[in-house]
Formats: sequence, C-alpha cells, structure tokens
Amino acid sequence: MNIKFRLTVLNFFEFFIFGAWLISLGGYLGGQLNFTGAQIGKIFMTLGIASIIMPAIIGIIADKYLNAQKLLGIIHVLGAVLLYFLSQINNYDAFFWVMLAYLMLYMPTIGLANAVSYSILEDNNFDIVKVFPPIRVWGTVGFIVAMWAIDFLEWTQSPNQFYFAAVFSFLLGVYSFSLPNVPYTQEKSKSLTERLGLDAFALFKDYKMAVFFIFSMLLGVVLQISNAWASEFLRSFTDDFPDSFAVKHSNILISLSQISETIFILTIPFFLKRFGIKAVMLMSMFAWFLRFFLFGIGNPEGIGLIYLTVSMIVYGMAFDFFNISGSLFVEMETDHKFRSSAQGLFI
Repeated sequence: MNIKFRLTVLNFFEFFIFGAWLISLGGYLGGQLNFTGAQIGKIFMTLGIASIIMPAIIGIIADKYLNAQKLLGIIHVLGAVLLYFLSQINNYDAFFWVMLAYLMLYMPTIGLANAVSYSILEDNNFDIVKVFPPIRVWGTVGFIVAMWAIDFLEWTQSPNQFYFAAVFSFLLGVYSFSLPNVPYTQEKSKSLTERLGLDAFALFKDYKMAVFFIFSMLLGVVLQISNAWASEFLRSFTDDFPDSFAVKHSNILISLSQISETIFILTIPFFLKRFGIKAVMLMSMFAWFLRFFLFGIGNPEGIGLIYLTVSMIVYGMAFDFFNISGSLFVEMETDHKFRSSAQGLFI
C-alpha cells in the first residue's frame, strides 16, 4: 500500500476521533447533563492540563524507550476504553477525572502522529515541507466528517458520540501497529538530561525557540476557548432564534472552520516559501483577532449570520498558519533524535 496513503489514513482517523465529540461536548454538558458554566469550563480545562503535562512525556518515551507507532497504537486502544466510560457517566466529578485521564492519553497522540509521519516520510526520501501538508489536510477532513456524522445522526446531545469515537479509537490503535517501524534512539546517553529524555527542553535556551513556544502557549489558550465555547455560544441563541440553522445545526456551521482549514493548509508551502515563518505566524495572530471579533458581533440571522460565517472561514488561516506551520518549523529546527519530544512540547 502506498506509504502516503497509509499516513493519510492515520491522520484522517487521528482527528476523526477528536471531531466526534470535541465541538459538541460543551452543548452536551450544558444541555443534556445540566452542568454549570463553571463546571463546563473546568472540564475543558483538562484539555489544557493534559496538553501541558503529557505530550512531552509521551514524546520522551517514543524517543528513548518504545517505537512511536506501537506507542500510538497502545494509547488509542486504551483511549477507546475511557471514551466508553465517558458515555456512561452523568456525575460531574467522575466525568472530570475520566475526561482528564482520556485527554492525558489522547493529546500526546497529535504530536506523536506528526512525528511518526515525519519519520516515515523522511525514511522514504520525501520532502516533508512539500508532502506533509496534503497528508495532514485529511486530518481536518476526518474532523469535519465526524462532526457532520454526529450532527446528522442527532447525537450532539447524546452519549452516543463517545461510543462512536471509542469504536474508531480502537480501530486506529490496531491500525497503528501495522505502520512502518519508527525506531527509538538506542545510543548511550552522555548526560543525565539525555538519560531522562529531557533533551528537547534545551530548546528553551535558544531565544528564537523560546519565543516561539511562548506564543504557542498563548495561541493555545485562544484555540481552546474557541473549541470549548463555540457550540455553547450558538446554543445560547435558542430562546431568541429557536428555528435558525445556526442553533439547530451548530456543528455544521462550526464545521465551516474545519472546511476552511482544508483550503488554507494547502497554501502553507507557498506562504512559507514566499513570506517566511515569521510573517505567516503574524498572519495567524491577526486572523485570531478577526475570528473572535466577528464571533462577538454575530448572531444567527441576517448580517449577524454573515459575521458568524466569515468568522468560521477566518479560523482556517488562524489555526493552520500557526499550528501546521509551527509543527513544520519545529521539525526543521530540532535534532531528529528528540523529534517526538519536540513535537510534544509544541502540542
């Protein structure tokens, strides 16, 4: 089977699992489980906690102790079990802890899937900057397909979204074991830092990389605000616009953001070559400003709906021009011996 196709399948289902529940989660927690705004915020906080703690740790394991594709498979199989448990829980405290446990498994797989893709492409003598974006775009397509499936099946307010994600998480886990081998570093470490697998943290000594990671953290904040509250924000218009498309099919409206991603991600090689990484990231920051400004003045009808729609389209540039370009930047600027750790730090 063509290696690019196999990596396309990996990226498609990596984000298919995420799209099956992430965008509809806020509405499900508030509308079905009747959690308060503060409780919903704390549950989404687990995403940030997991993103800070686990990606670098899992990256270290992949770099030093276990083949990355096998680790990816193990994590997704375990994640399937936790997704099943989430479908059974109505209690806030239990939901919080199980969600935290799941995200501590899932969040590192985003960087790990990138590292696996980069390693396999490099082993097959592909130009990563040119070849990876068209592969990664299928991850966004997977996210969109899952969102639409949940919306059309009318599961946005149902625990079935977690069953759905669990099935595909298990299948992706099994599939990951079939990928080409991504060997870990077996050479003897020369320092305590290397023995502990903390090589990637030395990147903070580089001013350029330190600034990059700080801005990554700040943009990560606005990304999670967008993911956590977009659905609940649209649901807040239910009383005033109960029959509007934006309220009845919020997942589909929000999916315009991901559709926009699929377009902008394909422009990344051109923009990086023409303008450079700094200019591309500045474009991303301005796009984030427009995203929230238009979202704030929008509503489900008339000109307000146009504002919401443009906000969704702008999201594609905001997300891709930092997250995907940033991942490529980390790949190009770091030693391949700690490729997974560096990608974990970025995620």
